[in-house]
Amino acid sequence: MEMIYIFVLALYFITGTIIALISRRIGIKSTIDYYVAGYRLSGLLAAMTYAATTYSAFMMIGLVGFAYATGIGAFGFENLYLLTTTFLLAFFAPRVWKMARERKWVSPAEMIGDLYGSRLLATIVALVYLVALIPYATAQMVGLGNLLEGLGLGYTSGVVLGAVIVFLWTYLAGIWSVASTDAYQGLWMIVAALAFVIWIASYLLPLNGIGLSEAFNILGKEGYLGITDFWTPSVFLAFTLPWIFFAVTNPQAVQRMYMPRDEKALKTMVEYFALFGLAYTVIVTIVGLLARALTITGVFPELKDTRDLVTPTLLNMAPPILGSIVFVSIVAAAISTLDSIILTLSSSASRDLYSKLRVTGNRRGELLVGYLIIIALVLITALIAWFKPGFVVELSVLSSVILLPLAPITIIAWMMPEKVGNKPAPAIMSLIIGSIIGLYIAIAYGPKKAFILTFLGLPASLWILVVSTLVLIIGLIIMDKK
Repeated sequence: MEMIYIFVLALYFITGTIIALISRRIGIKSTIDYYVAGYRLSGLLAAMTYAATTYSAFMMIGLVGFAYATGIGAFGFENLYLLTTTFLLAFFAPRVWKMARERKWVSPAEMIGDLYGSRLLATIVALVYLVALIPYATAQMVGLGNLLEGLGLGYTSGVVLGAVIVFLWTYLAGIWSVASTDAYQGLWMIVAALAFVIWIASYLLPLNGIGLSEAFNILGKEGYLGITDFWTPSVFLAFTLPWIFFAVTNPQAVQRMYMPRDEKALKTMVEYFALFGLAYTVIVTIVGLLARALTITGVFPELKDTRDLVTPTLLNMAPPILGSIVFVSIVAAAISTLDSIILTLSSSASRDLYSKLRVTGNRRGELLVGYLIIIALVLITALIAWFKPGFVVELSVLSSVILLPLAPITIIAWMMPEKVGNKPAPAIMSLIIGSIIGLYIAIAYGPKKAFILTFLGLPASLWILVVSTLVLIIGLIIMDKK
C-alpha cells in the first residue's frame, strides 16, 4: 500500500513541478509580476487560486474531525464563513480591484499604508502579518504531519515534504506558479473528496450493515444533526467571528482581489469560488458525520479526543488507489495554502519592510529579500510544526483572532478612503491595542482555550473587534474635529 501512496504522491509532485516550470515562461520582470501576476489572471485561475488558498488541510483533516466530534454545527461554522466571504467579495472586491490598479498595490500592508497615508502603518501591518500568519502556516504543516503519521509514514516526513514542495513551487515563478498549481490542486481536491464520500456511502457503510438513510437516522437520534453541547452560543460566536472576516484580514485573500485581469474575470472569481466552497464544505462535513455514525455502531474507533486522525484512519480502510488519491488531495490542500501564505508574507517583507526602510531599494533587491524571506518562513513553520503545537482547527482560527483588529481598519478605509487619508494615528492605535490583546490571549491561554475564553459572557474575539473598532472610530472623530 505504501508504494501506491508514494507513487501517486510522486506523480502529483512531478506534474505540479512541470506546471510551475511552464508558468515560469511567462517571465518575471518586477515584483508586480512575481507577487500579483501583473494583474493578469483569468477568472477561472483567480477563482481556483482563491479557493485552493482558502480551503486547506483545515478541511479534510480539521473539519472532518470537527464534524465527527461536534456534529452538524461544524457545517454551520464553516458555511457562515463562505456566506460572509462571498458577500464581502461581491461588495468590496470591485472597488479594491480598481484601486489596486490605480495605485499599483502589491502587498495588503502597502494597501493599508497607502489608504491612510502612512509608511509607518504599512510597516506595522507587515509585522503583524509576519507574527499572526505563522500559526496558520504551521497548521498546514501539522495537517501534513498528522496525515502521514496516521498512515504509518511518520509525522516528520509530512513536515519535511511540505517544506520542500512549498519552497520549490513558490520560488520558481511566484504567483504564476502558485496560481497555476492551485488550479491543478483545487481540481484534485474536489474530485478526490467526492470520490471519498461516494466510497464511504456506497461501500463502507453497506459493508458494515448500514445504509445511508440509516446512518443519518442514527446521527439524528444521537443528536449530531442538531446543536450538540459543544456549540453553545458563546462558543459558536467565538469560532465564527474571526473566520467571517477572513477575506478582509488575511493578506493572502486580500491580495487575490488585485489579480483578475478585468471586471468579468473578477466576477467569475467570486462566482466560481462560491460554488467550489459550497460543494467542498458539504462533502467534507458528510465525511465526518458518516465516520461518527460508524463509531456509534461500533465499527470505527472512538477518536473524539484525537479528531485530526479521523481522515487518516478512514484512509487506512480505503482501497489503496482511492486512499492514495485522497491522501494526495490533502497534501495539495495544505501545500496550496502554504504557498500563498509564504508568498504573501514575502511580498510584505520585501515591499513594506525592505523597500520602505531602504532609500536605495531596487527591484532586484526586493526580489532577493523576498527569496530569503521565503526560505526563512518555510524553516520557521516547519520547526514549529515539529513540536505539534495544537489542533489544526484552533491553529487556523488563531491567526484570524490575532488579525481581527485589521477588520475595522480595512473595511472603513475601503468604504471611505477620502475620510481616512493622512489620518494614520487612530489606525495605528487600534491595530496595536487589538493585536496586543489578541497576542496576550493566545500566549496566556494557548491556541485551544483562546476561542472558548469569555469575558462577561462574550468571547475574547468579540472584545478584540469591539475595542479595535471603538479606538479607530473615536480617533477618526477626534481628528475630524481638529
